[in-house]
Amino acid sequence: MMQGSPLAKLDVSRETYEKLSHFVALVKKWNKAVNLIGRSTIDSIWARHVLDSAQLRAHVSLQPRLWLDLGSGSGFPGIVMAIIAAEDSPGSRFVLVESDQRKATFLRTSCRELGLSASVLAARIESLPSQEADVISARALAPLPELCALAAPHLAPDGICLFPKGAGHISEIAAARQSWNMEVETLPSLTDPDAVILKLKALAHV
Repeated sequence: MMQGSPLAKLDVSRETYEKLSHFVALVKKWNKAVNLIGRSTIDSIWARHVLDSAQLRAHVSLQPRLWLDLGSGSGFPGIVMAIIAAEDSPGSRFVLVESDQRKATFLRTSCRELGLSASVLAARIESLPSQEADVISARALAPLPELCALAAPHLAPDGICLFPKGAGHISEIAAARQSWNMEVETLPSLTDPDAVILKLKALAHV
């Protein structure tokens, strides 16, 4: 199953793969009217977007009560993680935050068609009441200092943040440490040798 697919690197069932395929089809369909992903990345959507999102699951040891995805936009990683969790963590709930109304409509449509345990908040992150999330993710949303400011009010005491970052992650960490205390684990990316996943714990303002 899935020979030759980038997802061969991950242990997902046929049902999960079929849901991911359904989601990919939705992204391609909606991308014609709503700018969800760069058109130059459509042909490599499985590696550039699906696998890049799905790899986050390996770095979550618990079954999170609440996973908060900030700036969900195209559903990467929020929808992908909700699809995977439907099988291996069915008690987890996902909240996807996206202020752009058209993208929020896309996310709601995807959640409904895929039968996901997820809700979409069409609001600015700064306006939300505290979510007390066990996991917070954000992909291509903002520099790390800003991400820390956005995530901190919504993180449960023992929660973690998972932020995929590119080659400039070292300078972003240094900039964030000027205002934030945190434990940072730098994890390799499966999709880009220059990219990493930053796993943050104990996030607190200096």
